[in-house]
Amino acid sequence: MTSNLTFLKSISDLASIKQSYKCTKLSENTLFLPLINESEWSNGIRILFYSMALLWCFMGVAIAADLFMCAIEIITSKTKKIRVATDEDDNIVSSEYEEVEIRVWNGTVANLTLMALGTSAPEILLSIIEIVGSNFKAGELGPGTIVGSAAFNLFVITAVCVMAIGNGEVKRISSLGVFLTTSFFAIFAYIWLFIILSVTSPNEVEVWEAALTFLFFPVLVISAYIADKDLCSSMLLSKSRKQEVELGNLDLLNERILKKHHPDLIEYMKEITANSRITEDEAAKLIAMKIDANKNKNYGYYRVASLRNIGGGRKPLPKLNEKLQLILVDPKENCSELGPGKLSSATSANEKAYIEFTASAVSVMENCKSVQLGVERSGNIELQVQVGYETINGTAEAGSDYISKKDVLIFESNETHKHIEVTIIDDNEWEPDETFFVKLYPTQGNEENVVIGHHSITEVTIINDDDPGTVSFEKPSYIVKESCGKAELAVDRVNGADGKLEVLWKTKDQSALHGKDFIGGQGSLIFEHGETCKSINIEIVDDHMFEKDETFVVEFTEIKPAGAKFGRLKRTVVTIVSDDEYKNMFNRVVNLAHINLDKFELGAESWGQQFREAMNVNGGDVDNASVVDYIMHFITFFWKVLFAFVPPCKWYGGWLSFFIVLILIGILTAIIGDLATLFGCLVGLQKEVTAITFVAMGTSLPDLFASRTAAQVEKFADASVVNITGSNGVNVFLGLGIPWLMAAIFHSIKKTPRGFVTPAGTLATSVVTYTVCSLVCIVLLILRRYLKVFGKGELGGNKTLKYFSGVFMISLWLLYVLVSSLVAYKHISPISF
Repeated sequence: MTSNLTFLKSISDLASIKQSYKCTKLSENTLFLPLINESEWSNGIRILFYSMALLWCFMGVAIAADLFMCAIEIITSKTKKIRVATDEDDNIVSSEYEEVEIRVWNGTVANLTLMALGTSAPEILLSIIEIVGSNFKAGELGPGTIVGSAAFNLFVITAVCVMAIGNGEVKRISSLGVFLTTSFFAIFAYIWLFIILSVTSPNEVEVWEAALTFLFFPVLVISAYIADKDLCSSMLLSKSRKQEVELGNLDLLNERILKKHHPDLIEYMKEITANSRITEDEAAKLIAMKIDANKNKNYGYYRVASLRNIGGGRKPLPKLNEKLQLILVDPKENCSELGPGKLSSATSANEKAYIEFTASAVSVMENCKSVQLGVERSGNIELQVQVGYETINGTAEAGSDYISKKDVLIFESNETHKHIEVTIIDDNEWEPDETFFVKLYPTQGNEENVVIGHHSITEVTIINDDDPGTVSFEKPSYIVKESCGKAELAVDRVNGADGKLEVLWKTKDQSALHGKDFIGGQGSLIFEHGETCKSINIEIVDDHMFEKDETFVVEFTEIKPAGAKFGRLKRTVVTIVSDDEYKNMFNRVVNLAHINLDKFELGAESWGQQFREAMNVNGGDVDNASVVDYIMHFITFFWKVLFAFVPPCKWYGGWLSFFIVLILIGILTAIIGDLATLFGCLVGLQKEVTAITFVAMGTSLPDLFASRTAAQVEKFADASVVNITGSNGVNVFLGLGIPWLMAAIFHSIKKTPRGFVTPAGTLATSVVTYTVCSLVCIVLLILRRYLKVFGKGELGGNKTLKYFSGVFMISLWLLYVLVSSLVAYKHISPISF
């Protein structure tokens, strides 16, 4: 009897468990999940599991989107050859022709077709999969995600872009016609949704309505193309003007221009190689960065960059060390210019005062409490002048390693030497050698009287050493132009910088002769206490004749005091090249730059490269990997390795990778749909609310980071703002047009009595709310463009007003979510006619 009662109690307990077991595959009509019986799991465990799984799958979609965007980049970067009539100076003529490559895809068309598909693929595929998986019945997750994603994109991402620009800086949209066109279609798309759901055929989508929704997509693309090309206005242009417009679209940074020594690149080359401490490899890296920075980057580039930052993958652009970063920012300010006549003017002209550091690098022991940095004035010493200076963090940080300082240095009349004192913090803890920088700059009102010399920045190294040091040349050889004026030969003092040190040197003739090709002889170089880098200056004679390379030698002869010693490089060879020979060096650097440019390519060349990048943090660039990179690499490792099996995106013009990744994103999106449905069920959210919040934000977060980066880096606001309005229209025309057309045709063939039923209630209210808020947002952007108080730019401007604009846009998104949620929970009635 007891056993029978126990058995019946067990049956009763099991029944109660099954009764309390909710959010199942059957109840939620999911496709795949849950895979196992979760009846014994607590509700909290299931919520935690599905929330973490949802986030993890969002990261998987981000990794897949990286490959997808790379494939799209390869497809849209396809070029064709045309003949252009130019002379050797790139002037348009009619006698000679040269073949150049131009892009086949128009940028606007690419952004609204493949690029938009790449950024919106998860939302579009989710809508299609939900329709097909529910036997062509209207879903709630897909359409809600389409509208919710549009709201998040327009309100939140635009707000972030507005606030991401520096205070006072303003960025405008350059292609206003394209922006207005895409904005019109982005708003019209949602008005059209309301019309077909609530006016023409309430709660039903007919075949013609779905077909027209889909056909609005090519209308959008064609209209934007017309606006981009300004075809109506171009018909009024003369033939020569048309030719100028078309040639203006050529990529002036292609190999043809490099080989012909484009003047801008040659000038930049002169600026950076004027610094005798720059090697050819470093110059090539800087030129590659310069070329890449000047290339027109589309939205896809910034999306890939943001996705790789999230996942700890290979960055599109490698990091530069501190020295090269300073030179990249301002080569004229941070390099020793060896241009014709420029150096001699710094010493011979007396109408201006030339101020610079006495040494380009200084070392100081941590326990010295402070460091004295010598500053000297030459040229006009009669005037009272002043110069500003400030400290800049390197590996040493202000507040923990030294006291930050920004002040003005005043030179009285006939005063030629001053010192800047910077306090060093001794924290009594072992640390490796650390560096920071001190920079000179002209103060306001002194620009006409003061010129900052070559050594405008000095590097301060904090060390724990009291040895007088070892002295050697920085490089075994130097190459200088015959027209450079003088050669600066850097001499380093390492392994100590204590006390004063003097080095005697002399020149030796080789094929270059003293007095004829250079002014040499002998001299001494003095290092004051703490100074670690100085230069021997040798005057170069320009005879304005073509000559072959000529060389001479500079060597050390004696060093004082006795405790100091010479390093490995006791002599250096200086090669003087004519300007024509200098062009050959330019060619060498350009060839190296092309090798560096290959590293900037988004896609991999082979499966081997894909797997190496997938299995290594930061794509193998371990030296520049951060802690966050390691964490995200660990989290996304499975997805990286999985998608490394996809054929490289450079194969078959990118199309093979495009379709395979599209299929994989579709499968992953179906899983995300199940996860989102079950998660929303477990936490008590309606599907519509889950769609417009968690799913919409999860699919749009990569776009947020990409748009923010594009807003900060690009000169104009097109890559960040115009992409949003274009993508929102594409979301509706493809994301709802395709599945609704499929479903409407299916029900038409099946002759379903009520056709393709699509309840208008919640979706119609959501659409109307979004449309009204989007109109307000677009009007605000237009006001920001034309009103002076906002700075006459869509992005940035006055600090207070840019944050006001950003907060206001985010408030529009919160209002949209609030109204849609209240309707979903029936706290307010849906809009109906």
